[in-house]
Amino acid sequence: MSQDIFTLVEHRDGQVTEGSFELIGKAKALAAAAGGKAVAVVLGDDLGAITAQLGGADAVIQVAGASVADFTPTAYVAAVSALLREREPALMLFTGSAEGMDSSAGLSATLGLPLAGYATDVSREGDAAVVTSQVYGGKLMAEAVLEGATALVSAIAGAFPADAGRGDGSPAVETVDAPAADVRVTFRRLIHPEAADVDITKEDILVAVGRGIGDADEIEIVEELAEALGGAVACSRPVVDAGWLPKARQVGKSGHKVKPKLYVAVGISGAPEHLEGMRDAELIVAINSDAKAPIFGVAHYGISEDLFDVVPALTELVAG
Repeated sequence: MSQDIFTLVEHRDGQVTEGSFELIGKAKALAAAAGGKAVAVVLGDDLGAITAQLGGADAVIQVAGASVADFTPTAYVAAVSALLREREPALMLFTGSAEGMDSSAGLSATLGLPLAGYATDVSREGDAAVVTSQVYGGKLMAEAVLEGATALVSAIAGAFPADAGRGDGSPAVETVDAPAADVRVTFRRLIHPEAADVDITKEDILVAVGRGIGDADEIEIVEELAEALGGAVACSRPVVDAGWLPKARQVGKSGHKVKPKLYVAVGISGAPEHLEGMRDAELIVAINSDAKAPIFGVAHYGISEDLFDVVPALTELVAG
């Protein structure tokens, strides 16, 4: 078994995903400590534009062929299985997306390799991988020790800094042919969601509203504060589930990861799934009447008062 750390790189519309950069950065740190290499594994057809974005890796393996031109679990598992049998890396990292979970689970079943999912941290002790994972929706953390053969780990979004995986290096690129596979699922087309009226991932200031607002009609006071600050309105999942704001405004594990200069959380308790999407904001201000709400654990400033008193007062103060 080598000391190399592999990462399955995801890409869409000619761009490497943010989650893949997160994993490449983590792979570099783990590999460097063990004297191995961080190897980015990318599957597809006509991959030149993708491999050019992988300067943060120590080496790149591109698996090329028509069978992996688009993602299907069977073809990806067949292609990566061949690599793992031949190269035997110490560890392979996957994102927590549908693509990453399908691939990692299929490889675990096919090759009989240990797999830990929903990881928030990974380290190595000797030849073993030590993985910290969320369980019960993030209410508990579990530690697993994966010993022996190549370990597989799928990590939640935002677990590691993406910038650590970016770079302008020129790693060696090795091309291998995708093996033949009995593919019974055919990719037809990718349906993109309708364009949103605002892209909250690009906003410098966000005022996010949670279920504490109580009613859709009350969101107006949050919109007024966002307008006064020159920002946009975002929300937690319960607000989307209630139909009060569109999915494009959702922050969190099943929504968008954001990193604004200012994040004002209004009536948001701070479930782990929400914190995943916003904890890296430069400045976090929380407004919640429950002084024990988890949101205060990540907030730089907090106000444990009635939001219906605080928000209008802030708006008036900002608007001058």
